[in-house]
Amino acid sequence: MSYKSPFSGLRVVDLSQGIAGPYCAMLLAQYGADVIKVEPPEGDWSRYLGPNWGGHTPFSIAGNLGKRSVTLDLKEEADKARLWHLLDTADVFFEGFRPGVIERLGFSYEAVSKRNPRVLYVSVSGFGQHGPLAKKPAMDPVLQAFTGFMVANADSRGMPQRAAPIIVDMSTALYAFQGVSAALYARRDEESGRKIEVSLLEAAANLQCVRMMQNYLQGDLPATVTAPAGNFACSNGYLFVIVLRQADFDTACGVLGLDDMVNNARYASVDARRQHMDEVNARFAEKFATQTAEYWSERLTQAGIQNEQILDYAQFLEHEHVTSTGLISWLNQSGMDATVPMPNVPGAPALIPGSTLALAPRAGEHTDEILSQFETKNAES
Repeated sequence: MSYKSPFSGLRVVDLSQGIAGPYCAMLLAQYGADVIKVEPPEGDWSRYLGPNWGGHTPFSIAGNLGKRSVTLDLKEEADKARLWHLLDTADVFFEGFRPGVIERLGFSYEAVSKRNPRVLYVSVSGFGQHGPLAKKPAMDPVLQAFTGFMVANADSRGMPQRAAPIIVDMSTALYAFQGVSAALYARRDEESGRKIEVSLLEAAANLQCVRMMQNYLQGDLPATVTAPAGNFACSNGYLFVIVLRQADFDTACGVLGLDDMVNNARYASVDARRQHMDEVNARFAEKFATQTAEYWSERLTQAGIQNEQILDYAQFLEHEHVTSTGLISWLNQSGMDATVPMPNVPGAPALIPGSTLALAPRAGEHTDEILSQFETKNAES
């Protein structure tokens, strides 16, 4: 065990599919755990979300780096027995079926913990294990809709909007990771493991806790509660600007040549600016349109005003700050001609292209290796 690989020596059996459970298990692999990905013969369905490159998609790459993959058909008793062999030595087990499915397969928490009392059994679901919607299928956008996120993210016409990045799935993975990490720490002094239930519903709600409380206490809120704030069109692109403190407002006015707005009673406090939000934003928008985003960003940054140019992914990946900080590792994957950009996990060692932790397995790539390993051990015992 070390800071670099604190989970070295732990075995994880990952039966989950998609991204929430798999990404959590991937994080355990990045911190040293031996993670065995168990997939159906056709592969995890994340391998078919969008275009497929050599058996990979961005979903399956991000969710499976550093794992070994075995394919098992759990409709077959022989493969069920093989899964039991894996679970007998597991420290952590992930499943991501709708409530009731894993029980019908014969791998409920009660059954698994009876054979392996120390196992940490992680169930990842959409709406949770109980309640009227528990058995309803649910992916990331469904929970964005259900939990108020789409309304909070409405466009200027008031039309609810989903966020394209899978924020609910990814936050579910992170909440699951903190739950598993805490349980592994506590298990050192415990005689038995425990069941950990994590849902996209819980993650989506927690992700929005501040906005939810604001809305409950103050009613419907605009996208921002200060001015100037928002996306402003410049002559060649867009700039995001947000000004909170009154002193910063005066400074920003000076940068843009809006001296008449300084010491004006209509804008002399945060509350006053909020009451005249449209007016303030319109004056700033008129000025921003006269120059490039780079021009205004440089001057606002020098003045200490929060701002940033609005970039697309290609621009972000090429930005000198991103390249100089080593934020992104460019990884090769089997069957793919091009390298793919993968952000390095915060707090973990950077991914080294070509290394085991930087490779996502093909479906069933390690089936023979893993099954022969466990069958040999069972024969010896």
